[in-house]
Amino acid sequence: MLFNSFEFAVFLPIVFFLYWFAVGRNLRLQNLFIVGVSYLFYGWWDWRFLLLIAFTTLCSYLSGTLIEKYRDKRHAKAVAAANIVLNLLILCLFKYFNFFSENLARLFHLFGAELDWVTLDFLLPVGISFYTFQALSYTIDVYKRKIEPTHDPVSFFAFVSFFPQLVAGPIERATQLLPQFHVRRHFDYAKAVDGMRQILWGLFKKMVVADNCAAIVNQIFDNYQDQSGSTLVLGAVLFTFQIYGDFSGYSDIAIGTARLFGIDLMRNFNYPYFSRDIAEFWRRWHISLTTWFRDYIYIPLGGSRGTKWQSFRNTMVIFLVSGLWHGANWTFIVWGAYHALLFLPLLLLGKNRKYKNVVAENSVLPSLRELGQMLATFALAVVGWIVFRAESIGQAFDYMAHVCNRSLFSMPVGSGKKALLFSAVLMAVEWVGRRNQFALQHMPRQAWLRYAVYYLVAAAILFCSGNGATFIYFQF
Repeated sequence: MLFNSFEFAVFLPIVFFLYWFAVGRNLRLQNLFIVGVSYLFYGWWDWRFLLLIAFTTLCSYLSGTLIEKYRDKRHAKAVAAANIVLNLLILCLFKYFNFFSENLARLFHLFGAELDWVTLDFLLPVGISFYTFQALSYTIDVYKRKIEPTHDPVSFFAFVSFFPQLVAGPIERATQLLPQFHVRRHFDYAKAVDGMRQILWGLFKKMVVADNCAAIVNQIFDNYQDQSGSTLVLGAVLFTFQIYGDFSGYSDIAIGTARLFGIDLMRNFNYPYFSRDIAEFWRRWHISLTTWFRDYIYIPLGGSRGTKWQSFRNTMVIFLVSGLWHGANWTFIVWGAYHALLFLPLLLLGKNRKYKNVVAENSVLPSLRELGQMLATFALAVVGWIVFRAESIGQAFDYMAHVCNRSLFSMPVGSGKKALLFSAVLMAVEWVGRRNQFALQHMPRQAWLRYAVYYLVAAAILFCSGNGATFIYFQF
């Protein structure tokens, strides 16, 4: 069930009213209801997916119980390791088996040996990477005693399957989300209104910006050999806005929807295209994933402790793993390595944490220096997104090679003006609201002006939406 579908438009208000008016007085009923509607939401794609998420959830729940039972460190470690390996094996089987099988056969072929290899005709479960990592956070945090294991299976099933963020995040931590299912939620009008505003803005990002960009991007990338260099640049820039509008739009809808049910989810995007260097970009892009890798891989490897070389090695590991997390294709791995190499000079110079404040915090416009830094960082991100969007490494380099010719200085061909206009509106509104959790969080006090903004955004969604498309990150 897609957030931008008619089914969800019917599903959400029904679930909202039943949640508050039918089961809102009882904690256990609230959680049972959340589990039921979440499984309905997830099973809408394919009911067979439910078997896998239920198995993952049950194993993770039992791992916490067993870790608590076996206080002896050796046995607790064995239980935690077993559940982690089991979940990663399931993830690799569905998502990476064919990739590794094919590449192993190619490796043997390079050395003159032919290897019989098989592929599995599996349908990749929607959002498997997201809920697997969320379940793993519970096992790891219980083992490290950052959280006490829960003895309430209903609340745990609600934690793993909570429908707003089930299929594309944010990837929540057990320490932050699970305790919210241990206390009864009370309706908060201000929180609900805030959530509706964030949903509205998320729908604008997805349906007006991302979907309009998608039509042009698909046309350009599918026929890139016949396009001018300037048109290829246009396609890359529009994909940069498409993936941001698509993914951050989903996150906004998810966070806003959760607030309707009295649940707070973590922020997932913090205006990444206003970053002044790549390090700042990664602190602002897909925050729930980058902080997950930081806490569960980077820090255990040694983090920034030790020599500069060890710090860079650890950084390279998390960027490569991050790339592989996105999909079973060398393009994602190269994309991760590309960003790791961009990160290296900042790390060696000790400037990787230089920019932690809001850009142009005390002024309306950025300085020329800040503007130059943002444009340079944006350009570097665009190059990375070409690799990310391409179907193969060869296509990515061929695409960039076709950019570098005299036609780069010609006018782009195509109908991308509308998509660029909506992207510019997105950036302008987010620039004004860059100090807030999301762009429309703080609205004008005058009721007429506030409702004028609401109606304008709603009208854009109704009349200016592109062709509805599946959210990009569903494939991950």
